[in-house]
Amino acid sequence: MDDESNGWQLTESDPGVFTELLKTLGVKLVVDDLYSLDTETLSTLQPIHALIFLFKWVSNQDERGGGSGTYDDAFPGFFAHQVVNNACATLAVLNALLNIPALKTGPELQDLLSFTTGMDAQTRGLAITSSGFLREAHNALSPPSAISLDGLHVPKTSEEAYHFVVYLPVAGSVYELDGLKRSPVRHGAHSDGGEGWTSKAREIIEARIATYPPGSLAFNLMAIHDDSLPHLQAHLRAAQSAGDDFVTAELASMISQENDKRMRWAFENSLRRHNHVGLVHALTLALAKAGLLGSVTDQAKTKLKERIEKIRKDGKMEEH
Repeated sequence: MDDESNGWQLTESDPGVFTELLKTLGVKLVVDDLYSLDTETLSTLQPIHALIFLFKWVSNQDERGGGSGTYDDAFPGFFAHQVVNNACATLAVLNALLNIPALKTGPELQDLLSFTTGMDAQTRGLAITSSGFLREAHNALSPPSAISLDGLHVPKTSEEAYHFVVYLPVAGSVYELDGLKRSPVRHGAHSDGGEGWTSKAREIIEARIATYPPGSLAFNLMAIHDDSLPHLQAHLRAAQSAGDDFVTAELASMISQENDKRMRWAFENSLRRHNHVGLVHALTLALAKAGLLGSVTDQAKTKLKERIEKIRKDGKMEEH
């Protein structure tokens, strides 16, 4: 275990993982991947309350997140620093949720907000890190590895670092909340008309991505938004009452797709809760004894290359 992590494990950038975290925190919102920031894509998820941005951390970057950003040391909302490694995912979520007006949360989150009122960002970060409830919620789908290299004197290698931040509207401006920065970064006022704050956020995020080499896939973007199922189900009932078969069929299809997605999330999360090292070891040993390990490894490498090429072709951002 990393001494600097204090028991906080790495979190996978996956909408099912983040939606489950929101559920644990008593928040009835959902998280979805964003593969594009175009108007049509964003409109399907409105209202969007915050954008979670995962990026490859590079030293000597503009600390303000772009030329348009300025530190707001008098930020009027909630902001906490990240004080231990691996906690940036949950910290980003908390920095977002606790700035959404009139959001209903579970009692633990309400207690946290009350307890940290008046604290500075560093002390708030320490309070979050010390919360057993939050650490357990964070680690629920990120179990510690069963493989340890301690005592083997294996030289440590430097790994690429990835970091979560959030963008959201607060008091008429778009802010970037990054727990590793001294204060929230204000990126300017947003319009209340048209696409609203997401139009400004698009400019900010696209400008940030443009600072990386062309074709880089070292990003992932997700949206925290209202749960669409209750809305769809209400419209379905209205369409059925009105005898509109076309709209009924269309809404039923959309609901089915949403339910299928959530069933997939539930299945994937169930796999994350288990440690499969024993199974993998047994299968690898059996393949080696049968003389098939080499060919199976080659097939896996080929499929991995095909997946990478498909991701590049589709323009989808890589998850870490």
